[in-house]
Order: sequence, then C-alpha cells, then structure tokens
Amino acid sequence: MAKYAALLRGITPANPNMKNEKLRFLFEKLGFSNVQTVISSGNVLFESKSKNIKKLEAMIEKALPKLGFKSTTIIKSKEQLQQLIDKNPFKGMEDTTKSRLNVTFLKNEPKTSLKFPHHGKGCTILGIYEDAACSSIDLTGTKTPDLMLFLEKQFGKEITTRTWKTVNRIIGKM
Repeated sequence: MAKYAALLRGITPANPNMKNEKLRFLFEKLGFSNVQTVISSGNVLFESKSKNIKKLEAMIEKALPKLGFKSTTIIKSKEQLQQLIDKNPFKGMEDTTKSRLNVTFLKNEPKTSLKFPHHGKGCTILGIYEDAACSSIDLTGTKTPDLMLFLEKQFGKEITTRTWKTVNRIIGKM
C-alpha cells in the first residue's frame, strides 16, 4: 500500500462540513485505509493500492461536493514529501513569529518567468523544487494574503500552501 497526503485547498475549520471527522469519514467511504488528518487545514493522510495520483485526486475532488464544498486536491506520496524535506530548501532559515517559511504545492506544471530567488514585497520565492514553490515571508512588512495573491498570479489557482512546519508534521505522521 502506498502512503499519501491529500492537501486540500481552502479548508477552513470554522466550516462544519470541513471538519477533520467528516473528511476522514469521506476518505474511508472512498475505500482508503489508515486515514488520519494533520491539524485542521485539509491535510488528509491515507493509504491506497493505487499508484495513479491523478486518478486519486480526481476521485477525491468528485467526492468533496458531498460535504457541500469544492476543493483543489493535490496528492503527494510519502516519498515525494521526503525528497522535499531532504532537499532542505530553507537551510539556515527560521520560521518565527516575524517570518514564515511556506511550501506552495502546484497541481500543474509551473509556467512562470520568475528568476529565483525572486525578491518581492516582503517575500522571497526561493525556487521551485519539483512541483513545490518554496517561499519566505517577512510578516513585519507584508501579510500572508498578499503572498497568496502573488502566488496565484504566478501559478494559477490550482495550488495550496502549507507552512514548512506543517510539511514536517505531515511527514512525521506518515
């Protein structure tokens, strides 16, 4: 069985249909095993016999409206996430109350003219590693929504962002 993390875009814990219990139940109904969630922001871990990630993403996206919402789903295997961790794109950088290290997972092949590292207003896009854009944001000079808007303009709306701490939590539970 392959181990996966489904990273769902736009999950807000305040919405009762997006609660972890309901997400786990839906994934179990889809036939996945060892379903777990990591924090309340749309990180669902599961195991499947299927190796076809695109098919798994489509299956989950088709099922989510049963909970009353749509969400882009990006699936990463345990091996893919471990490769990103091993690359350590944030070497020497810290995630603090004044700065945040983020990983934006891209569903589609990145088409951008940015040169890396790209320094923007209060943020730096360090680079793209496979299909994940790694960035740091200075929270004293800009806000996370500003970074999210910039990332959407560069990579489209089929993306989802997690903090580096969350990515490490996900791999730790896998």
